[in-house]
Amino acid sequence: MRERGPPSERDPADLLEFGVVNLDKPPGPSAHQVAGWVRDVAGVERAAHAGTLDPKVTGCLPVLTGDATRLAQVFDDSRKGYVAVLELHAPLPTDFEATLAEFEGPLYQKPPRKSAVARRLRTRTVHRLEALETEERRALLDIDCESGTYVRKLCHDLGLALGTGAHMGALRRRKTGTFDDTDLVTMEDLTDGVAFWEEEGDADLLRDVVRPAERALEHLPRLTVAPSAAREIATGAQVYAPGVIESDLGGAEEGALLACYTPDGAAVCLGRLAGDPGAESGLVAELERVLV
Repeated sequence: MRERGPPSERDPADLLEFGVVNLDKPPGPSAHQVAGWVRDVAGVERAAHAGTLDPKVTGCLPVLTGDATRLAQVFDDSRKGYVAVLELHAPLPTDFEATLAEFEGPLYQKPPRKSAVARRLRTRTVHRLEALETEERRALLDIDCESGTYVRKLCHDLGLALGTGAHMGALRRRKTGTFDDTDLVTMEDLTDGVAFWEEEGDADLLRDVVRPAERALEHLPRLTVAPSAAREIATGAQVYAPGVIESDLGGAEEGALLACYTPDGAAVCLGRLAGDPGAESGLVAELERVLV
């Protein structure tokens, strides 16, 4: 990989090679298929999506392009937000709201048979579960939950607890970590943005649709390193205190994932906090992924 300039000054080709698209996934294709479409339209070798969505599910699916796929792990533990239709098999009981409240907090879940992970009982946390609207046999739920929570299973278990039986109807993801549905773009937007740039030299739409990949790192603790240190890190060196210019760790504990940047805001690497960045010497971060 090569050095990139400041995120705001990158040319369209560099943007596509290290970018992120906050895609509004359409119903029908799998998340893997959508990532493949983004890869082909962007003309890059690789693309990676941030969290699987079933074919029928729509909504927020950040897709990393080119070298940005190296930072896909930052989405592993990202909190998710959904809007789901709960289809009850009998009229809504009077204790509906109270039962919803009981499902906030840690829950035991076993992944469904058709899943990409082992079917072992595990704990997932539902941070918020509210009913936005209700009808006689239907409720529109707003869900904020830990990554890896199966909403279909949640709806099934709600039905059991209510005594009515229930299943999940439509599902839409409204949030993945710091990405949400306030600035989603479509595959058509991406296709048009690339076409206007390639055919007419107008990259304005492309810049609106594809953001610098640093956008996916904004939630992480950060270190700013000297250009000389960045060059060493690019060849596999660890992050040592003499090379750190500035830090914003936000109370991060040892072992926490962090991002390192050059003074002009370009991402250098991902690392794990290992020491005091204010010290005169010593290891500050163990290298996890080189990004330049």
